[in-house]
Amino acid sequence: MSEADTLLERPPVRRVREALVAAGLPDTVIALEESARTAADAAAALGCPEGAIVKSLVFAIDTRFVMGLIAGDHQCVQDELPRTLNIAGNCRRPQATEVKAITGFTIGGVAPIGLNHPLPTAIDISLKRFETVYAAAGHPNCIFSIAPMALVTATGGLLSYAISSPMEGVEPHVPAVRRSRTFQKT
Repeated sequence: MSEADTLLERPPVRRVREALVAAGLPDTVIALEESARTAADAAAALGCPEGAIVKSLVFAIDTRFVMGLIAGDHQCVQDELPRTLNIAGNCRRPQATEVKAITGFTIGGVAPIGLNHPLPTAIDISLKRFETVYAAAGHPNCIFSIAPMALVTATGGLLSYAISSPMEGVEPHVPAVRRSRTFQKT
C-alpha cells in the first residue's frame, strides 16, 4: 500500500469520504505529496488560484462553536459571524484542543464535512467565482474538490457577503447582477 493510500484510509479522512458519499457526492478526496496546511500551500500543490481553496475556520460565539468557510484569498471578518448566523455573543478563535474536540480534525486538516458535531456554518459568497473549490479532507495532505453550491448543500451553510474581505492586492469579488425585465430599458 502506498503512502497516499495509507493517508486516504486514516479515520478522519475516511469520515470525510463517507460524508461526501452520504451527501450523494462523488468521493473526490486525494492525497497530495506536499502539505496543504495553508491555502497558499494547497493552491501551489494543485496549480489553482488561491481563492479556490476553502479555509475551514472554527470560531466560538460565547460557548457555541461555529464554522466559517472562507476563500483562500480572503480573510474572515469574524465579528460578522454572530449576525450572519443569528447567534448572540462575542466571537473568538478557540484553542487547537477545542477545535480537535469539536470537529475531530487537527488544525491544517479541518474539513467542512464529516465533523464530530454539526456546526452552524457561514460560507464566503466569493467562493462562487469558481466552478470547483478545494477543501481540506481531514489531514494536512488530503483535499477534496466540490462545486461551491454543492458545498452549501452538503454543509447546510449560509452564503454571506459580510464574513470575508479580500486580502491586500486581491480585487473584491463583485457578483454579476441580473436585471429583471421590469427594469430593462425598452
